[in-house]
Amino acid sequence: MCKPLIMVAPNGARRSKADHPALPVTPDEIAETAKACFAAGADALHLHVRDDDGAHSLDSGRYREAMTEVARAVPNMRLQITTEAVGIYSVAQQLTCLNEVAPNWASVSVREIARDPELASRVYATCADMGCEVQHILYDSDDIDLLQRWWADETVPAKQDSVLFVLGRYSAGQVSKPSDLNPFLVALPNAKNWMLCAFGPQEHACLVDGAGRGGNLRVGFENSLVSATGYQHANNAASVAALVTTLKRNKG
Repeated sequence: MCKPLIMVAPNGARRSKADHPALPVTPDEIAETAKACFAAGADALHLHVRDDDGAHSLDSGRYREAMTEVARAVPNMRLQITTEAVGIYSVAQQLTCLNEVAPNWASVSVREIARDPELASRVYATCADMGCEVQHILYDSDDIDLLQRWWADETVPAKQDSVLFVLGRYSAGQVSKPSDLNPFLVALPNAKNWMLCAFGPQEHACLVDGAGRGGNLRVGFENSLVSATGYQHANNAASVAALVTTLKRNKG
């Protein structure tokens, strides 16, 4: 097994400190978490920022502040921003975020961009023009079918081929399992640059299985707070460290 790229998603758009006291919210907390996770074996960080009330935000100023803090704390860690709408932001606002932040790497949900077909090609062209790597967020085979149509009609440039397979949903009690990956690989059998994330106590089992099948991995409190035994991880770095230990054990 080749070493997969490990991305930590430390907070997401929905959880708060009421879910776990170690969930990072402020730029300083995110930077501290990034540093600890990098030391534990994470190669990249998936970044969400919050407004003054702790709610999900696509504000470019907040992004720049957080990105500066993370870069200062751990300059060798790759950084990906989210454009997730979470039912709050329009495609036009997502595009504005991309234009104003000009990130090197961004996650983009095809089903969210499909809400405004007239803007879809502009979103992906904007990313191509600024040299921003796009990771397409895919929740099911319908999303894959849409992305394949967009590749075919050049709404999405062919070189934008990075995808994230989401095993499960953001819902209470969600428990993903390794076999949830199968429909994605059947629907997109030629995927080369793919990553997966999973929910619940089998998060690491899903990720280890995916690594064995050639995937990269996203781990962290955005997707799961708990270990295989159902106990909460102390923090994001503890989850990363446990995953890295399991991957090394399996490789050996």
